[in-house]
Amino acid sequence: MNAAPPQRIVLAVTGASGMPYAVALARELAARPEIETHLIVSRAGAQVLELECGLTPAQIAPGAVLHDPEDLAAPPASGSWRHSGMVVCPCSMASLAAVAGGLGSTLIHRAADVALKEGFPLILVPRETPLSRIHLENMLAAQAAGAVMLPAMPGFYHRPATLDDLVAHLVGKILDRLNLPHALFARWGE
Repeated sequence: MNAAPPQRIVLAVTGASGMPYAVALARELAARPEIETHLIVSRAGAQVLELECGLTPAQIAPGAVLHDPEDLAAPPASGSWRHSGMVVCPCSMASLAAVAGGLGSTLIHRAADVALKEGFPLILVPRETPLSRIHLENMLAAQAAGAVMLPAMPGFYHRPATLDDLVAHLVGKILDRLNLPHALFARWGE
């Protein structure tokens, strides 16, 4: 009997602070043989990744399919290319505005637009503070279009002892929205 094909997940990394979240999520996905990770890192995302983590896009997810962020002919730009969900982590306010406005001038923005129009899960992980009214209205517009807003706001009920614990908690929340099981944190009441 043939094995089921891997589940495709698109991970887009944009130029906001919060690269430890992206790295931890990419590595969690890459460690799962049932997941085929498709990675898109914006030019600004690559700069922030180098600044915050000392890594290049190719280093964050071993085995991931790495797409050029300007290649609008890449598979994630097409609605006929099926996947199980897209995560933009971290999501810059510029990318949030592009998604909220339905713009598709980069592969990340086009792939997010495709996810919304095809009904694929789209999870946006904004990482900015403070938030302006424009940011909040863009979050509402993206959510109204079908995106899940999952801000990088750590919880403390799981009693984190390290920064890695805080990062793992957010990654676990993202995996929950993708319906992927994990043991990254203790659940409330367990």
